[in-house]
Amino acid sequence: MDRAGLVGDDGPTHHGMFDIAYLRSLPNMTLMAPRNEALLVEMLHTAIAWENGPVGIRYPRGTAEGALIPDQPKGIEIGTGEILREGNRVALIGYGSGVSKSLEAADLLAEEGLDVTVVDARFAKPIDGGLMAQLAAEHELLVTVEEGVLQGGFGSAVWETLNEIGVERRILRVGLPDRYVTHGAPSSLYEEVGYTGERIAERVLAAVADPKSSLAGR
Repeated sequence: MDRAGLVGDDGPTHHGMFDIAYLRSLPNMTLMAPRNEALLVEMLHTAIAWENGPVGIRYPRGTAEGALIPDQPKGIEIGTGEILREGNRVALIGYGSGVSKSLEAADLLAEEGLDVTVVDARFAKPIDGGLMAQLAAEHELLVTVEEGVLQGGFGSAVWETLNEIGVERRILRVGLPDRYVTHGAPSSLYEEVGYTGERIAERVLAAVADPKSSLAGR
């Protein structure tokens, strides 16, 4: 799926907001999203070799991250995430562009004295249940970050996975609101919906400061 997330001036009918939520419901579906162009190559390599059902790979419109493309791409084990940065108390779990937003937020939180863990989930289906359980055991707050609607999206998948294995943990979901987003430059739209490293860091600090506060809203 190209044009994943907010696509700017193409208009509200062209935002790729809903694919995670509706594709998760399809049996035998595998859903992946790369954090950069190098991982996109490896995910495509993985999808071509996969023989156990359809595969969806979402990637955004616009410029890439600037990662080096591997000459010989390697396959990725289906349903596995990757820890990019180790910290404590809070784990930021990004999916697709949510990884870069999580890393931005982590840098800002470090300036406030809070070193957090950052994870690239890589898959929205299947979710890496073992990794999610590990993160829940080692952190007091999990924060999912996705450029898609929250209802039925990646954050919901993480919550469902932990619930099914009997793990309880506070989860703050960051994503797109339950409405059509207007057209405009992506940077301004990210500000409008709160999908920025700064806004994520603010919400994390508020949640850590008040463990009994509601995590609802954007």
